[in-house]
Amino acid sequence: MPVGYTQLPELLPVAGVRLASVAAGVRYAERNDMVVMELAEHSQCAAVFTRNAFCAAPVIVARQHLQQTAPRYFLINSGNANAGTGVPGLAAARRCCVALAEVAACNAVEVLPFSTGVIGEQLPVERMEAVMGPALQQLSAQGWSEAAHAIMTTDTVAKGLSRTIRLEDHSLTVTGMVKGAGMIRPDMATMLAYIATDAKLDRDVLQQLLEQAVEGSFNRITVDGDTSTNDACVLVATGAAGNAPLRPGSEAYDIFAAVIGDVCRQLAQLIVRDAEGASKFVTVNVRGGRDREECLQVAYTVAHSPLVKTAMFASDPNWGRILAAVGRAGLEQLQIDSIRMYLGEVCIVRDGGVDPDYREQDGQQVMSRDEIHLRIELGRGDAAEQLWTSDLSHEYVRINAEYRS
Repeated sequence: MPVGYTQLPELLPVAGVRLASVAAGVRYAERNDMVVMELAEHSQCAAVFTRNAFCAAPVIVARQHLQQTAPRYFLINSGNANAGTGVPGLAAARRCCVALAEVAACNAVEVLPFSTGVIGEQLPVERMEAVMGPALQQLSAQGWSEAAHAIMTTDTVAKGLSRTIRLEDHSLTVTGMVKGAGMIRPDMATMLAYIATDAKLDRDVLQQLLEQAVEGSFNRITVDGDTSTNDACVLVATGAAGNAPLRPGSEAYDIFAAVIGDVCRQLAQLIVRDAEGASKFVTVNVRGGRDREECLQVAYTVAHSPLVKTAMFASDPNWGRILAAVGRAGLEQLQIDSIRMYLGEVCIVRDGGVDPDYREQDGQQVMSRDEIHLRIELGRGDAAEQLWTSDLSHEYVRINAEYRS
């Protein structure tokens, strides 16, 4: 069960977006595993993709199509990543786009493909082609919830949220869904994330807004330190709300950008809350660095330490593991006497060693919580950063050992 999250809330329709979920039998039996997402004409789309050199075939094709024109459809499948599949994989991704375009009466470049699942297996295109017609017949503005379930792989729950705000006499809706539970250190976005709004924004402004939001959200989570071959995060603006285009520098834009940032942050955190086998949601906050980069360097070293993560799973206040991780993070001229470390509100390290007032039972109380806040004060500057991670459990090993079974 995800930490602090029980079930998918109501996902509000976004004017100009319709979705359908169908069972194509890509990998799973008797469950929906393919989603078609239709965007109204003149919608704007921004996207960021994985930086993994072995990026999946759909990532390559989606990038190419997005450079040529604004998309009208997204085609998403779960159960098969179509990654590590070479030239046949690229041909399969393009064939899927052509097949949907023929049924939808649009150009193939107006279709963006997305896949998630097992790497190294060829995509069963024929099964997907067989249900594209029925999928288009089922398109509905109410289809968000079904789609959030259909894109799941090792996720234990569907993940998404909606927000509404009123700006300049217009009511604006933002709805997003995300999937991902393992192979998570996005380094750009996350496994798969789709966010849509009926607000009107120009394409370049939308791209700038997405990149800014991703940096403080999806680029600040890690489950296991592995960047997927298929990561993609997409932001769509249909303009159906009828507002004047939101532009940087205006108060309305700043308010809207804050909402998008918050939606991305909460979606990113849902991934960590539903991390494979996780029982803890951990915030790692590093302050007092010379710059943001070294704060992240320390934060990721701590978050990726198997010893720290297993101590979190055991609710063991073994603060020596945290101290060791900070010490090996690679910061030059690190003055250990200036560092302070906290578990929640409890100071565990100061002046180069254990805090004289620290008591094991106080640390134990913090570590027994489902949500743990770890703060590290470097004492060498004014920069600060934080990220979110999970513990490392027996269940994580089982899930990944049996993933292809």
